[in-house]
Amino acid sequence: MLQLITKAVIDRGAQGIAAAVSRLVHSGELPAGTRLPTVRAIATELGVSPTTVSEAWSWLTRAGLIATRGRSGTIVLGGDGLRSRMRYARLAPGVVAATDLSTGVPDHELLPDLTESLRRLGSEPLTASYLDDPVLPALATHLFDHWPYAVQQLTVVDGALDALDRIMRAHLRFGDRVLVENPTFPPILDLVDSAGATAVPLSLDRQGITPSSLESALGAGALMLILQPRAHNPTGVSMTARRASELAALLEGHPAVMIVEDDHAADITSAPAVSLGCHLPGRTVRIRSFAKSLGPDLRLAAVGGPTSALAPVIDRRMLGPGWSSRLLQHILLDLLTSPSTAVLLENARTEYARRRLALLAALAQEGAVATADDGINLWLEVADERSAMVALAAHGVAVAPGAPFEAAPLGRDHVRVTVGLVRDGFPELASVLGAAARAVPRGGARSRSLPRGSR
Repeated sequence: MLQLITKAVIDRGAQGIAAAVSRLVHSGELPAGTRLPTVRAIATELGVSPTTVSEAWSWLTRAGLIATRGRSGTIVLGGDGLRSRMRYARLAPGVVAATDLSTGVPDHELLPDLTESLRRLGSEPLTASYLDDPVLPALATHLFDHWPYAVQQLTVVDGALDALDRIMRAHLRFGDRVLVENPTFPPILDLVDSAGATAVPLSLDRQGITPSSLESALGAGALMLILQPRAHNPTGVSMTARRASELAALLEGHPAVMIVEDDHAADITSAPAVSLGCHLPGRTVRIRSFAKSLGPDLRLAAVGGPTSALAPVIDRRMLGPGWSSRLLQHILLDLLTSPSTAVLLENARTEYARRRLALLAALAQEGAVATADDGINLWLEVADERSAMVALAAHGVAVAPGAPFEAAPLGRDHVRVTVGLVRDGFPELASVLGAAARAVPRGGARSRSLPRGSR
């Protein structure tokens, strides 16, 4: 075993050691359940410090390939060892809550009816060739005209997470550092892990990423920054124009950092479309999702940015699905250009804002601390995450635990509430949430639904 690993190592740095072991795991030469040699044994055989091997093991642990099991040593999990944080942020199979506010989905009653779009589509000529443009020309024109900054290239993919996955796989390598907001949407952390990269947390305030945390993180080196510029999930924070200017000034001196903006709530947000692309268009990629505004089942998101960033994504996609359904693209174009959709979206923005403000006001009366500046989610501070969720479950209310959203410990426990699904009964719900926020376990020890540092 020791010889197998050491012979596979070409580069004796931490990243090289991790890459060699990764190859052995994925090839099956180190099958799941294998107990690895000790860090000291591998370090001695390779002639490197135990610290170097420990760092390699940390990367492999974050990638879900190995796990340390106390006295049992370090065990190979296998190439499919990645466990999604979102598994912890959802209800267990078979569990039904009378009021499920854990989902992060929009209210279906505020989504457009597709009947008229489908009827109009009946007379449209559809795809006749595999060589047609991946994006409908008319849709591309509309997107270019409504992008918040000038971009060289646009494409359409199967949702925001598909876009993030493809961008990361095209531009990240094992061990690369990725700057992320803390907290952030759990699948972003899962995707960073799956790329074998390291998530570097950035703190937030009510204007977005704090300049001090970005400046500090940039000094450690990074190749990508992923942020949610408005209606941040889970906090609802939106980046201000002033903050974007401050962050761009810091990024100016680090040209290797690609910026990826996940505008996941787009057309149902109240905040303007502030973008770092207005300052750094040559390395900013923006993802505009239509799931929250037009319907999750459309499975479409537009991606715009420099050709250097998007060309590898588009080229690689041609070896797989090729393009997102042009049938769905026709529906998307019809919705985006329909006057009735504009009215519906304005009504949705107004209604979601009403719901956020109503629950925030009611929670304030309960002495609870929460943020929900925009979008459909509310980030509620609680004394103890697990106790809060148990207390809510006793009232038939489900929320998402806060731990999966943490790139690093925040120091306080939270839960995420999908406030966009709450239509009325705000004082009653706030009373239940407020009591849950104060709940503590017997003995006073804090607990987490997802332990810090686990995946």
